[in-house]
Amino acid sequence: MQAKRKECGVGALNSGLGALLLLLMPVVAFGQAASPFMTGATALQTNILAWLTPIAIILVMALGGMAMANRMSWGWCFGAILGIAIAFGAPQIVAWVRGMFGV
Repeated sequence: MQAKRKECGVGALNSGLGALLLLLMPVVAFGQAASPFMTGATALQTNILAWLTPIAIILVMALGGMAMANRMSWGWCFGAILGIAIAFGAPQIVAWVRGMFGV
């Protein structure tokens, strides 16, 4: 009579791992959580901020030079600062407003 060997569970482990991978396949297939419109809007926002960054830097430098020469109205300075804050803080402002209205 031959002695039966006990397996250490490697086959069961492989079967369980295979079943787990099969269960997770839909998660991989449907991994895109955002709509294509949101992806496009995010890409547009990223591109706008990439263009706006050097423009804002040059604007601040120009405003500083005009302020040193005493050749500007402070309304322009405050307007530029407000515009830069709105442009770069838009995602946070939108999230805040959406949170206020529960959207």
